[in-house]
Amino acid sequence: MATTVQSADLDFNTIKNRLKDYFQSKDEFNAYDFEGAGLNNLLDVLAYNTHINALTANFALNEAFLPTAQLRSSIVSHASMLGYETRSRTSAKALVELSLNLTNVPGRPVTISLPRGTQFTSSIDGTTYTFRTLETYSARDNGSGTYEFTTIDGSTSIPIHEGIEKTKTFIVGQKDERQVYVIPDETMDKSTARVLVYDSLTSNTYREYLPLSKAIRIDSETEYYSIHESPSGFYEVNFGDGTSFGKSPDPGQKIIVTYLSSKGPDANNGTVFNASNQVTINNIQYILSTVTATKSSGGSEKQSIESIRQLAPIAFASQQRLVTSLDYKGIIETNFPDVKEAAVWSGDENIPLDYGAVYISLNFKPGIATSVQQAVKDQIRANYVKNLSTMSMTPKFTDPKEVFLILTTSFNFDPALIGLSNQTQEANISQFIVNYFSRNLESFNKVFRKSNLLTEIDAINKAVLNTKIGIQVQMREEIVTATLNTFDVQFPCTIKDPDDQFHRIRTDAFEFNGLVCIIKNRLSSSQLAIFDLDDNIVLDNVGSYNPDNGIISIVGFEPVRLLSGDTFIRIQVTPDNESSIQPLRNMILKLETDRSSATAIIDRQTETLKVT
Repeated sequence: MATTVQSADLDFNTIKNRLKDYFQSKDEFNAYDFEGAGLNNLLDVLAYNTHINALTANFALNEAFLPTAQLRSSIVSHASMLGYETRSRTSAKALVELSLNLTNVPGRPVTISLPRGTQFTSSIDGTTYTFRTLETYSARDNGSGTYEFTTIDGSTSIPIHEGIEKTKTFIVGQKDERQVYVIPDETMDKSTARVLVYDSLTSNTYREYLPLSKAIRIDSETEYYSIHESPSGFYEVNFGDGTSFGKSPDPGQKIIVTYLSSKGPDANNGTVFNASNQVTINNIQYILSTVTATKSSGGSEKQSIESIRQLAPIAFASQQRLVTSLDYKGIIETNFPDVKEAAVWSGDENIPLDYGAVYISLNFKPGIATSVQQAVKDQIRANYVKNLSTMSMTPKFTDPKEVFLILTTSFNFDPALIGLSNQTQEANISQFIVNYFSRNLESFNKVFRKSNLLTEIDAINKAVLNTKIGIQVQMREEIVTATLNTFDVQFPCTIKDPDDQFHRIRTDAFEFNGLVCIIKNRLSSSQLAIFDLDDNIVLDNVGSYNPDNGIISIVGFEPVRLLSGDTFIRIQVTPDNESSIQPLRNMILKLETDRSSATAIIDRQTETLKVT
């Protein structure tokens, strides 16, 4: 006989049934018809109240922890407690070359200054966006009246940022009051903020405070600020108290914060920029010549809650120092929005071993120019590795390595169950596989598991009865034609042992000794040879492969030309284990769409075919 209410489940009907069981166990209620009696309404109220309270407690408890929180405000609050600053919306940035032609202009100056805030416009998909300079740049007369603007480092590539400049003014209150300076703008790019502190409301003199991220040494007189996202989604400006991170503005002083309100990723891919401002020389206006060096890129939305959930504990563990690979990963992915993700490993994990080095591979977002990528690497090396590394480490950057999977898919298909032709279903499944790779792979440390893909293909619709997939793994190696090439290729899998019927290694076609040839392993051997298209051996030994570690060694390979017209040769292997392909270090798995296929095998389950 039940003496307590069993309400571990949160379902309304379960709670109500438990209440019924409890009441029916009592002598005074055991003859009641709970479905027809008025007590049924009371049970509904009790069950509903218990249900709501249980759900509320469950939701509240979830929000109390970073791994389970769902609301952005909760996740931002937890990250703030860990000392992690979330990334705001980021403005797109482009590099342009700016010049002015004053040939034959009398009395032209020796130098010309281009003021901060000079505006440019660009039309992207029919929408006009405004870009502007965030610093002042200068140009000198080259002797013939041509002025070319340069940065302080002498570069002719001038950065311009998308956004509308906005200003927020605060008056500093009394010291015994907690000063809260809120910028009520969710579109703010906090990396473009400029904080000026004026001596008084009417003063024209100011001191510019610097962002805390640029601090190297801090004392009671240093002037730094920080901007962090509040649970409301807006941004708060904070200053030190003389001990935490420098000096705080004094009561009565005026704080002016200027920043860019950004459109985020919408302003990416701008290619043509027109100057909105003309340069005035001797009261005459001249048109500024603008040449695009790199298209606009790097614009992004606020940091996603899943990114915050992942990176906040890593940043907390690093404590603003670089020791482990996760320290590097957290700092890079937090501070560089152009970087989609980073892979980092130490030299003792590298092949070959390289003690005292840290290897960094950056997977940039699409459309990031080469010059911008190099600038990011330079900043990581100069601003982070140099200042935050606790030991002497040499950073070495290496590009991501793409590993292509060739999938030969065949599936049993009953067209009568869905009303589609086999050609349409083949196209649908081919596109599904493309989307699967885009959704689940194409990033560092993403493992391909064949069973997962098979399960999802079988669930596309009821007409797909079962699926089979054959897998080949392909990598690409840059070579120089008409030159001896010697190199090793590390595959992310073991390779099938030599066989007396099937070749395990195969390359693209190339011209060699006047013949069209390919490299294959000799049957029953791990030795590689050059074969013509009639399967005759043209060159007996051009390398070998090791099935156990997945390394292919090519020695003295001298093709006349590659028939593909590419600068790289494709090397294709049969993996020993097709069930899963796990990328190594900085490898990224992608689908080789040109060589993958999906074939329908008609398998009629609901029709009887009559032969007439």
